[in-house]
Amino acid sequence: MRWPGPEQVLEAVRLWAAERKREVASLRQIGVFGSYGRGTASVGSDLDLLLVDAAAEGPQHQRLRRWPLERLPLSCDALVLTPDELHSLLASGSRMAAELKRDLRWLG
Repeated sequence: MRWPGPEQVLEAVRLWAAERKREVASLRQIGVFGSYGRGTASVGSDLDLLLVDAAAEGPQHQRLRRWPLERLPLSCDALVLTPDELHSLLASGSRMAAELKRDLRWLG
């Protein structure tokens, strides 16, 4: 068994993101953060994904049902936000805001 390299994972995520953008008109952006955003991913790293969906509503567990995360090459923690929610989060001064400002890498 072989763990995929970071560039292999990011390329698979870019392809996945391009498919989602073709299928979902309300999808604005997809980005990675955490170790893949920082460029420090290694064996055992999971994928932290941010999806900006203008039509997102309801709690996170309902928002996530729309996205076929199982098609990604490894385990994924995803966050689905509307553009306004992302703007508010980034302006909040929270630890999560600081992490996103530091590590977020938009795909495509």
